[in-house]
Amino acid sequence: MPVNSVAENVFGIAGTVCWTIQLVPQLWKSWREKDTTGLSEWMILAWSVSGAFLGTYSIVVVLNIPLIVQPQLFSALTMASWAQCQYYSRHRTLSVAWMLFLLGCVILGSFELGMVYALRSSYSRGEKSGIAGAEFFSIMSSVILALSFIPQYYEIYKRREVIGISLAFMAVDILGIFSDLSLVFKAGPFDAVAAVTYSLVVAMDGVVVIAAWILNPRARRRPIVTTSTPSETIAPSSRTTIEKEVRNLVHLSSTACTRWTSAARRQANS
Repeated sequence: MPVNSVAENVFGIAGTVCWTIQLVPQLWKSWREKDTTGLSEWMILAWSVSGAFLGTYSIVVVLNIPLIVQPQLFSALTMASWAQCQYYSRHRTLSVAWMLFLLGCVILGSFELGMVYALRSSYSRGEKSGIAGAEFFSIMSSVILALSFIPQYYEIYKRREVIGISLAFMAVDILGIFSDLSLVFKAGPFDAVAAVTYSLVVAMDGVVVIAAWILNPRARRRPIVTTSTPSETIAPSSRTTIEKEVRNLVHLSSTACTRWTSAARRQANS
């Protein structure tokens, strides 16, 4: 495929936009429902870490600017989603959730900055250590991404439905395939490692979407199992009426017993 910088940047920007705004529906859903049940916090945290690895790789090998910016924004937004999980599911205070978000961003940003400075000079000189180091970060990003879906798949298996995840988030994430297409028009040899990373995200997102398509209709048809006791299922007004009737019945029984006892005593005395 001939080099085409315009096509490279157009597809790169399209992919970056998709992989930047993809978490907005998820953040909105979690905030609106005040609940992150069904969304694996471990998957979200692993995504943040993988973004730092991919960001290091994209800067060191000098991918196009959109593909350099995308991992940074991706890590920040996934860290925000992870903070929501801490606030809504773990019931941490809002200040603690904010501190965890900022601390996570600082740790990942410092890690990425240090690794870029450690690798960029040796990579630009064509040294084997620099090239191997850059490839290590790209491969590790793919490995972390692949492993990150395991806890989410377990959540789906455990609940037998897909809940807590915005399907709009998944759909926009799949559209990030445009980032793959930008690599086709990039100058130099085709970057197979980056292509595998982007394709892996699309494939594993697709599994979640297919699971929702199959499992969610079945979940809606399942009978609702309630664990409430009979007393919990009685309306408060009905419960009050029943209590009054019971008290009246006890009072009548007590009165009848008293009268019967008095009559029996009179009969015995006579």
